[in-house]
Amino acid sequence: MIKKFTWKSLVPCCFQAEIPLEEPTKKIVKKQSSFQRISVSDISLSGPSLSADDISSSLIGSNLHVFTLAELKVITQSFSTSNFLGEGGFGPVHKGFIDDKLKPGLKAQPVAVKLMNLEGTQGHREWLTEVIFLGQLRHPHLVKLIGYCCEDEHRLLVYEYMVRGSLENQLFRRYSASLPWLTRMKIALGAAKGLAFLHEAEKPVIYRDFKASNILLDSDYTAKLSDFGLAKDGPEGDETHVSTRVMGTHGYAAPEYVMTGHLTAKSDVYSFGVVLLELLTGRRSVDKNRGPREQSLVDWGRPLLNDVRKLDRIMDPRLEGQYSVKGAMKAGALAFKCLSRNPKSRPTMSSVVETLELIQKLDDIPVGTFVYIAPTEDRKVADIDNKQGAQGQNEDKKKANGNNFHHHHGPSGPRKYKKGDEAHQKDEKEDKKKENGHHRYHHQHGHRQRIRTPRSQAVVHSDTNCGNGFNSPKQHENRGR
Repeated sequence: MIKKFTWKSLVPCCFQAEIPLEEPTKKIVKKQSSFQRISVSDISLSGPSLSADDISSSLIGSNLHVFTLAELKVITQSFSTSNFLGEGGFGPVHKGFIDDKLKPGLKAQPVAVKLMNLEGTQGHREWLTEVIFLGQLRHPHLVKLIGYCCEDEHRLLVYEYMVRGSLENQLFRRYSASLPWLTRMKIALGAAKGLAFLHEAEKPVIYRDFKASNILLDSDYTAKLSDFGLAKDGPEGDETHVSTRVMGTHGYAAPEYVMTGHLTAKSDVYSFGVVLLELLTGRRSVDKNRGPREQSLVDWGRPLLNDVRKLDRIMDPRLEGQYSVKGAMKAGALAFKCLSRNPKSRPTMSSVVETLELIQKLDDIPVGTFVYIAPTEDRKVADIDNKQGAQGQNEDKKKANGNNFHHHHGPSGPRKYKKGDEAHQKDEKEDKKKENGHHRYHHQHGHRQRIRTPRSQAVVHSDTNCGNGFNSPKQHENRGR
C-alpha cells in the first residue's frame, strides 16, 4: 500500500503551522527510509497556504544543499547581466561560483542558478517537482541538482554548470563550427541513456519535455537531461497511460498525446525521434522561415528517412559529406521508427540505446582533407606564369621577324615603297600595332597556364577525427562564413 503525503508533511518549512515542526520532521524522515523514492503521485495537494521558509534538505535528499537568497546573490553577483546564461519557461538562468567556504562539504565549483519568474508560465509546483525528481535521481546523463532556495515568494534551483550550454545553441547557432558526425551521435546516445534510465526505473518517470534546449552538454559533449518541471510519474500496475493536461513544446510533443492527453513512455520516444532528426538534418523542429512544406521538420523529413536514395537530401550540408553512410542509414531508420504515428510501433529507449551504440562503432567515415597552400607557394606560381608568358611573347616576336611571308612581306623581302606612297606606309604601321596587340592578347589569355605545385608541398590537415570535441582547421575556416 502506498502512503499519501501532503505538501505540509513533505516540506513543512514552506507552510504556516502553530505546532513545532521538529517532531513531524523526524517521523517523516524515518518513514521515508522505507521507500526507495518519493514520487509526485505520492503527494496530496491538501493543506494550508504556503509560507516563507526554507525546505529541510533531509526530507527530499540529504545530498542537497539549502541556500539563502543572500547567498545566491553573492554567488551570482546579484544576478548580474554579465552572468546571464539564458531563460526558459521557468525563468532566467545565471552563472555563479561557489567557493569552498560557503557550505561545509561543498567543493568550490561554477554553478548555474535558475530563478523562478513570478510572472512566468511555471511556478511552485514545477519547482517542487524538479526538486523531488533530481533530489533523488542520480545518473551520468541527468544534470546534477546541487541545491535550492525557498525564501518568501522566491524559488531558485542550483545546478552543476554545463560548459557548452544546450544542444540547441550548439546545433543551430549561426556563424559557428558545425558539430561533427561522431559528436552528434555521442550526444544522441547520451540523451537516449538518460531517457532509458527514467523509463526503466522501479517507479518509471516520463520526461514529457524532451527537446534540444533541455539537453545540456559538458566540456566533452556528454549529454545530460535538465529541466524536470514537467516530468510525470509513469503508469503503474495495470495502467497503460497517465491522463494529464497537454503541456510541452510544439514540434516535439507526440501527436496522440496532443490529441488525447494520454501520456506514456512512448511519448518521450517520439520526442527523441524529433531531436535525432534535428541532429541528422541540422534543422529546427519548427522553422517558420522556410517554405510551407518544410516548416514542420517531421512532416518534411520523415517520408525521406526510409528511402536510402533520398537520405542524402536531408543530411545537414554543413557536415560536408563527412559522416558514416551506414551510420546515417541506421540513424535515419531509427528516427523513422521513433516518429511512427502508432505509439506501439515505436521502439523502447533501451533498444534505441543499443542501435546508437552500434552506430558509434561504424568507421566508414570518408577521409576528407583540407589543403592549405601557403602564400609563398602562390608567389612561386605567379612567377612561373610571368616567366612562361614572357618566353611565349619573345618566341612570337622571333617568328614575326623571321617569317618572310608575314603580313606585307613578300618572297624577296620587305616591300619597298615610293616616296609618295605614304598611305601604304601608314597601313603597315597600323598592321604592326595590331600585331603587337595580338601578342599581348595571347600573353594574357592564350598562353597563360597555371602550374600546380605538388600536393606534398602543401600543408594538409585532416578534419575527420572530431569526436573529441575539438574543432578542425576546416571548421575554423567555415566559422567566418
